Amino acid sequence: MRIYKVFRTAEWRELDEAGETQGAPVDLKDGFIHFSTKDQLGGTLAKHFPGEHGLTLAAVETGSLGDDLRWEEARDGAQFPHLYRALKRDEVVWHTELPRDGVDTLTLGDE
Repeated sequence: MRIYKVFRTAEWRELDEAGETQGAPVDLKDGFIHFSTKDQLGGTLAKHFPGEHGLTLAAVETGSLGDDLRWEEARDGAQFPHLYRALKRDEVVWHTELPRDGVDTLTLGDE
């Protein structure tokens, strides 16, 4: 299954250049990297990135994350994927800049 992480420009650049990241400030505060499923992405963008542009969406296969990935209750009681370690650049199977009109116009491919 694929899960998704939204990065601001500087956050993506850090992962791309350093080869790994502990995540955004909210991830560092919470102690894990927040991900979303395909169905959760719209709500994540609306809640945490309203009106922002220049965002990068990265896809990661859950199987590559091992036991450090946990599914935990979050927004509206839904189970969200949380990674309890650094995300490595080579774990990202693809990435793309999010279009200004949102994730609904993207084809996310197979999960």
